[in-house]
Amino acid sequence: MNAVTQASRLQGGAIELTVLMPCLNEAETLAACINKAKAYLDRSGVVGEIVIADNGSTDGSQDIASGLGARVVPVSQKGYGAALLGGIAAAHGRYIIMGDADDSYDFGTLDPFVEALRGGGADLVMGNRFKGGIEPGAMPFLHRYLGNSVLSLLGRVFFHVKARDFHCGLRGFRADSIRKLDLRTTGMEFASEMVVRSALAGLTIAEVPTTLKPDGRSRGPHLKTWRDGWRHLKFLLMYNPRWLFVIPGLLLCAVGLTLTAGLSAGPVQLSNSLTLDLNTFMAACFMVVTGVQLVTFGMLSRLYADRIGLLPPNAASRWLKAHISTDRLALGAGACLLVGLTLFGSAFGSWAAMSFGPLNDPSIPRVVLLGLMLIATAFQVFFSAFLLGVLEIPALRAKPPGSENNV
Repeated sequence: MNAVTQASRLQGGAIELTVLMPCLNEAETLAACINKAKAYLDRSGVVGEIVIADNGSTDGSQDIASGLGARVVPVSQKGYGAALLGGIAAAHGRYIIMGDADDSYDFGTLDPFVEALRGGGADLVMGNRFKGGIEPGAMPFLHRYLGNSVLSLLGRVFFHVKARDFHCGLRGFRADSIRKLDLRTTGMEFASEMVVRSALAGLTIAEVPTTLKPDGRSRGPHLKTWRDGWRHLKFLLMYNPRWLFVIPGLLLCAVGLTLTAGLSAGPVQLSNSLTLDLNTFMAACFMVVTGVQLVTFGMLSRLYADRIGLLPPNAASRWLKAHISTDRLALGAGACLLVGLTLFGSAFGSWAAMSFGPLNDPSIPRVVLLGLMLIATAFQVFFSAFLLGVLEIPALRAKPPGSENNV
């Protein structure tokens, strides 16, 4: 009796491990992957099952999988993440180890993953291809030295994930822990979402060496370098309003305010050939306006993400909830508008005193720009205040027709 047959008899909690493979036209390599997984289950004695999450294959992959004793789970919604979500929902195992069905990962050597899940207290176990070994031709140059390296670095900086190989496709996890995360992305960025959401939820993430070899397909991979790289990067930024909005905004505000303060009294000569004057002052004002808008976006994004449960509460979000409100933002915008109008009015009055003739006083254009900067900032903050109010409106469920007449 092979392990797959044994697992099919032990439904529900009796199955310890589900080996999950997303599949879209993998007839060339699927049998090799399934046979390696079966060999592992037979050798190790782990009670397990092999699940193929088929994403609409038209090359007979389903028949190959069924013929080898694997359980085929059809997933109609297209996408790498959609296939895995369907497979995770249908898995019977306490633990799940997922990996591509292109024969680039070795499903016959899953011991480190199982051991880490069993005894190491890990909720998510990532494979590390850089520690285990990457065969020549297995990973394109751009993926190895740019895409994966940069995205892994951003993951460590943004979310404090210690994994060095952020996008390894071979990974194991506790089924109940990952299901509770309510993962939703359907494309290749699903790999990032699983790691990021696990880190934000406080799950324990471990890493074990694994190998990568060239896949066995005659066609090109489903992964598209630039498209899917952008989707991963976009996801990482969207889940971190601090790095997407707040930090760039604060930098712009700091540079802009420094320049406006330094140039308010007049031009500053840095060298015989370099003088900062009105044009630089104007650019600095634009920096401040843009910076304030980015910081505002960051605050609204963090409050909204906290409210809908997209991000867990932290010290920053708790401070924002305690101190930021529509009323306070509107009041601050009003004060900023008053100061801006005062500066602009004083400059206009000085110009009127000259009968609207040529401006010989070089300080007047600076006062005008400062006033306009504050006025623009006031409008931004004021309308952001009401956007915050809209985001805080409770979602109301529509009542079914006639329900108001029911007692």
